[in-house]
Amino acid sequence: MKSFASWLGKRKQNKITRFTASILATLAIATSMSLMKAGSINYASAAPIKITTIKELTSTSPRQSQNQSSVAQLQTHQIQYQTAGIDVFGLLPIVVVGGFVIFVPLFFGGLVVIGEREVGIIVRKFTLSGRGLPPGRLIALNGEAGLQADTLAPGWHWGYWPWQYSVRKESVVVIPQGEIALIVAADGESNPPQRILGKIVDCDNYQDARKFLTQGGEKGRQMGFLTAGTYRINTALFKVITAANATNHGMTPEQLRVYSIASDKVGVVTTLDGLPIADGEIAGPIIQAHNNFQNGQKFIDGGGRRGLQEQILLSGSWNLNPWFVQVEQVPMTEIPIGYVGVVISFVGKAHQDVSGAAFTHGNLVNQGHKGVWVEPLYPGKHPINSRIMKIELVPTTNIVLNWSGRTERHSYDAKLASLTVRSRDGFAFDLEVAQIIHVGALDAPKVISRVGAMQNLVDHVLEPTIGNYFRNSAQDYTVLDFLTARSERQAEAAEYIKTALRAYDVQAIDTLIGDIQPPASLMQTQTDRKIAEEERKTYEVQQLAQTQRQQLVRETALADIQQEMVKSEQSVHIAGLKAQAQIKQATGEAEGIKLKAIAEAESIRATGNAKAETYRAGVEALGSQGYTAMLLMQIIGDRHVRLIPDILVGSNGNNNGLVDGLLSLILWNQSAKNGDLTATPLHPQPITPTQPTPENGIPPIVVNFPVDK
Repeated sequence: MKSFASWLGKRKQNKITRFTASILATLAIATSMSLMKAGSINYASAAPIKITTIKELTSTSPRQSQNQSSVAQLQTHQIQYQTAGIDVFGLLPIVVVGGFVIFVPLFFGGLVVIGEREVGIIVRKFTLSGRGLPPGRLIALNGEAGLQADTLAPGWHWGYWPWQYSVRKESVVVIPQGEIALIVAADGESNPPQRILGKIVDCDNYQDARKFLTQGGEKGRQMGFLTAGTYRINTALFKVITAANATNHGMTPEQLRVYSIASDKVGVVTTLDGLPIADGEIAGPIIQAHNNFQNGQKFIDGGGRRGLQEQILLSGSWNLNPWFVQVEQVPMTEIPIGYVGVVISFVGKAHQDVSGAAFTHGNLVNQGHKGVWVEPLYPGKHPINSRIMKIELVPTTNIVLNWSGRTERHSYDAKLASLTVRSRDGFAFDLEVAQIIHVGALDAPKVISRVGAMQNLVDHVLEPTIGNYFRNSAQDYTVLDFLTARSERQAEAAEYIKTALRAYDVQAIDTLIGDIQPPASLMQTQTDRKIAEEERKTYEVQQLAQTQRQQLVRETALADIQQEMVKSEQSVHIAGLKAQAQIKQATGEAEGIKLKAIAEAESIRATGNAKAETYRAGVEALGSQGYTAMLLMQIIGDRHVRLIPDILVGSNGNNNGLVDGLLSLILWNQSAKNGDLTATPLHPQPITPTQPTPENGIPPIVVNFPVDK
């Protein structure tokens, strides 16, 4: 405590001394400026004269090499002044006074000037007390000889005499945008055995070395880091690693850039510092309020564990200390359409079964607990830590499994082959089966909890269940029963398997029997029998065809005869009808003739009566001979009877009278044929009444008129 009070007193004395020296230096500078104004030379006609100001001199380093370069510049200026016609000897007193004024503050006042983008690192060469640094310390906090914790900010600083202090000017540390800088402390407390990075202390982003050392900062690699910006760092205590010098420290520039995670990926985090992971766990638990591993100290203070972490980083940019955090980017877990994802978590809260007493074949837990989650993941992309969780995809569409040479796209049935069964009659034959199943979305966690995976469901449940059923049922039937009653065997199998799979929370949609491959010898016998049976059926069909053909011919003949019979019957009927028509016509004609005859008879009778009356009247008037002669003359006139012959043959003693008569007759007949003459018989023929010709077999009616005597 006493040493601290004495040290505090010395610091006050040093401040007073520096303040007094600063006042004296200011007065000296003011005096020199007034002397320069008083001894100014009129150089209106001369060339411009360059005057080296105190600011230019003070901007140079107090080192001897820099002073020598200043002297060389003064000599050069002297030559220039002489060329311009200026008296150098007149300026010499001014230069001497000015140099004295500058040298005295620098050497005796300990003036140090720090630029705007610089920081002064102080090294104390010795102390009057001769006290050195404590063992194991590199940076002095109490004025000991060596590197000092305090730095010099931009400006003028007095009291740092060159024989006691050495001030090294360093540029400020600039961290560009998109980068970070790591810190390595050369001094401080030792790290605890369970820690590899120094803890973060309140030291203004490592710009206050005194706070870092006095508040328990630890040496070595630091948990904290610098983000984009400008910092005044005591490089004697802190080594700053940036992307520009990363290769000099065994790192790559990419490690010192802001870490970015793609939009379709997640970052799996592994921390390199913290408490060891608890027994029985594979990842550290989720720690709150550490801002996604960007504040490592809060992670450590919250009980964070080193190693694989349960928490993940989502897409974005993060300021991460590569000495503290390592990130692996993995794709998001995608659940395709037609599937659900059953989550099997290897980390989380204590196991608490929520499946209920009825489900005794597995355990289901709520989300965030260790075990099979009762709620599945539905189609989409999910940010899942695939290092601590396993996602088992379960199809929610119908799944077809083939016990044959065919394999579906899901490949669950890749190891399944056709079933070899033995029938009741001792024949072994291959049987192909197709089973259609369905797993509901809410039943998927139960199925996975029971069997572990969909492939296990096929291998450990479906394959033995279906295989044993068909092997057992085949012994109750012959091969021909499976061939002839296939649909019945299929219905029996579907009912049995549906009941069996319901106990595993699997829905059996249908069971289908495919190809049946019986023994070749049995099939040959069956084939021969079938061929013989088919031939017999063929013969029967042919016989039936011939019988039908005969019947067709018979029916065709009967149809033809029937046609003739119909024609005959119709002809008879037509003839009868014609006969009846003729009879009716004859009857009608007979009636007509009868009536006509009666009419004619009446007419003739009337005519005869009239003629008789006429004859009677004529006879009475002319007498019988006179009336007769008149009638004869009338007849001759009406009949054109020639009384004188056309050819008269006579004999006058010549023999040619007859010949001449014949020739005249021939010529007359020939002329009559030509139509010139009308042949008239030589002798009139007596008129004989003609008998009427019977018509239609009806005898003529003869009417005898009375002859007058």
